[in-house]
Amino acid sequence: MATKNNGMGGQIKLLQLMQNCLDDWTRITSLSFCLTDLEGNICCSSDSTLIPDQEILKDFAQSSLLCQSDTKHCLYRISDDREARYLLVIRGEHACLPTLGELAVCQVESLLKALTVKTDKNRFFQGVLLGEYSVPELLNRSRQLKINPSSPRMVFLVQTRQQKDENALATIRNIFSAHTKDVIFVREDTGIVIIHELLTTETDEDMVSMAHMLVDMLGTEAMTGAWVSFGTRAQGLQELSNVWKETCTAMEVGKIFRTQDAVFSYRKLGLGRLIYQLPEEICEMFVEEVFDGENPRDLDDETLSTIRTLFENNLNMSETARQLYVHRNTLVYRFEKFQKRYGLDVRTFEDALTFKIAMMVVDYLRIRKGKKQ
Repeated sequence: MATKNNGMGGQIKLLQLMQNCLDDWTRITSLSFCLTDLEGNICCSSDSTLIPDQEILKDFAQSSLLCQSDTKHCLYRISDDREARYLLVIRGEHACLPTLGELAVCQVESLLKALTVKTDKNRFFQGVLLGEYSVPELLNRSRQLKINPSSPRMVFLVQTRQQKDENALATIRNIFSAHTKDVIFVREDTGIVIIHELLTTETDEDMVSMAHMLVDMLGTEAMTGAWVSFGTRAQGLQELSNVWKETCTAMEVGKIFRTQDAVFSYRKLGLGRLIYQLPEEICEMFVEEVFDGENPRDLDDETLSTIRTLFENNLNMSETARQLYVHRNTLVYRFEKFQKRYGLDVRTFEDALTFKIAMMVVDYLRIRKGKKQ
């Protein structure tokens, strides 16, 4: 489905470019231009009154002629890899009309070829990420598309708060405009994918900085919140499929367990990675064991905020009381009340760690069950 949508996007982009070209040609030459498909349906036109005769177009499309003219129009065949794709219709009088027509055909075919190559590269890399190619197919196709199969690459996944955010996509393409070997496309079920071919001087720290830069630029330029994930570096095209899985895992785990962050690296997922790989049944048994039948979702915001502040201060009661503007004895009372109900003294390291992990598991189960509904 993604490949099909990507092809449709390429078609729309081509027609937008062609409409601009037709308008420019009309402004320069005072001629009228119209681009149709082989059935005579108008794709774009510089003159809404330029409606070619359908029978003439049909006969020309079925012939082997490259160009044809009558008293009203000049017709040209637009080909891609020697296969006719479009017909160009020109109307008007100009001393250099045949030459202008040939130049217009050359420009259209060049645009068509350039966009086809770009679209083919996007489709190829989508197939690579999904593991659709065998090694011989991978090497052969990369050679045809003039892609270096052994270059190291990183895969970034960008998700924005708004789906189908065209401003975000335009911003990302602008950021990577100088990186001509990079590939950017949209997977509707996942997000915006960036496959970045690494320079010899770029380090893993540079990739972290690049991810943060993407979040910042999308916030300021596209005015949207975003999350960015990335996996380890792929040393060649054959490793991209596994790196893509890492990147998707980093996004899912990061959004569950690291809600305060916007950048997720597969190498730094911490405990979230372990919990994510556990069976749901084991997670439920662990929560039941820790809370002994009590529902952890019944915890009020004040209690959770108090415990979170305690953890942020490395279990230092005095500093926690100071930050919460409460007396130390009040804080002791709150924790003793919590201990009486749940059997956990979060003032001690072992129980604090148990509670922290248990709440991470609770969040994981909540999101996982929500996706099933």
